[in-house]
Amino acid sequence: MFGRRNASEELLVGLDIGSTAVRVAVGQIVATSEKPELHIVGAAEVASEGVHKGVVTSIEETVSSISACIDRAERMVGTPLQRAWVGISGSHILVEQSKGVVAVSKSNGEISEEDVERAVEAARTVATPLNYEILHVIPKNYTVDGQIGVKDPIGMTGVRLEVDTQMIQGLSTHVKNLTKAVYRTGLDINDVVLSILATASAVATERQKELGVAVVNIGGATTSLVVYEEGDILDIAVLSIGSEHITADLAIGLRTSIEVAERLKLYYGTSLVKTVAKDERVDLGELGAAEKEMVDRRYVAEIISARAEEILEKIDKIFKKVGKSGRLPAGVILTGGGAKLHGLVETAKDSLRLPVTVGYPLNITSSTDKVNDLAFSTAIGLVRWGASYSQRESHPFEGLVNRFKSVTKVKEWFKNQMP
Repeated sequence: MFGRRNASEELLVGLDIGSTAVRVAVGQIVATSEKPELHIVGAAEVASEGVHKGVVTSIEETVSSISACIDRAERMVGTPLQRAWVGISGSHILVEQSKGVVAVSKSNGEISEEDVERAVEAARTVATPLNYEILHVIPKNYTVDGQIGVKDPIGMTGVRLEVDTQMIQGLSTHVKNLTKAVYRTGLDINDVVLSILATASAVATERQKELGVAVVNIGGATTSLVVYEEGDILDIAVLSIGSEHITADLAIGLRTSIEVAERLKLYYGTSLVKTVAKDERVDLGELGAAEKEMVDRRYVAEIISARAEEILEKIDKIFKKVGKSGRLPAGVILTGGGAKLHGLVETAKDSLRLPVTVGYPLNITSSTDKVNDLAFSTAIGLVRWGASYSQRESHPFEGLVNRFKSVTKVKEWFKNQMP
């Protein structure tokens, strides 16, 4: 697929199509003396057009943005990119519980991998809401002849195997528009992956997921989060609020342009009002305003703090829904471009009453400093997701292969429509 590259050198591409930017990360699995390592060889981003709150609103503009980003990444790695793991997000995502039940096939009652796959497949057969596609079927736990809470039934003996799963579904029209935009750039799709799951695979450890942790990705127009406990997903949510709302609040409150408000947020913004001196002022003229205009930096912090608190309150509502408000031992991992806001970690600790850290991709090597950019967490997470699949037999990356079995029929549907 990539000329003379062998399987171990195959390029893995993660494509994160966000509301504010399209980001591409390119990695490969490098063999080392101890165990294979994931190495990021390139990363690129361009401003996003034609995407609103994670949903494609203009095919042409989205295709143009993706193409520009792919071109930039190809120049960086020096070879054409053929296929990618594509992230999907948006408030249209649904999470439902489903149960699958099968009889163990072997006469001696030993449960095989095939039985487990049949049980998961049985869970998929439940009726999905109209116009929705199943993106992932995630096994939570198994029951063998009434013995509940089994994590891995393979090799056990029984007659009846049940599996409790979470089905993650996306609105068909949104999924198809996204895949259509990608295919029209000439890029093939390995699979469509829920973005926050890919992000969590990059920034959270298995130990944290066992203890109980939430991964929160604060994007431009949306905030996505996933809550884990005992290695299982308790809940997934996509909130229609993000860091762009803070910028808009500043633009309205200070009667200035969005561009000036964004620079003000990045260079002088903080959510910690008390840390700003009462007499501290900022000249908007130095940030691109048409003329000199002094603003009170403490007032700026008050505007930012109000919206940051609102975002955190919405996050805490999700925690309350699953009974984990203030009760996640491994705390909250903040990532995404919005997590760069100064003071947000401290504000989140107070608001959520939990340990809060900033999440950078773990256990990777890189030849680009983009791995230290929180905005690239999802793109790098998609590369890691792909790495877990390419290492299916040995699955060195935290056992992701067995935990998450991604299912996407949209690829086949769209390819059948191609002329």
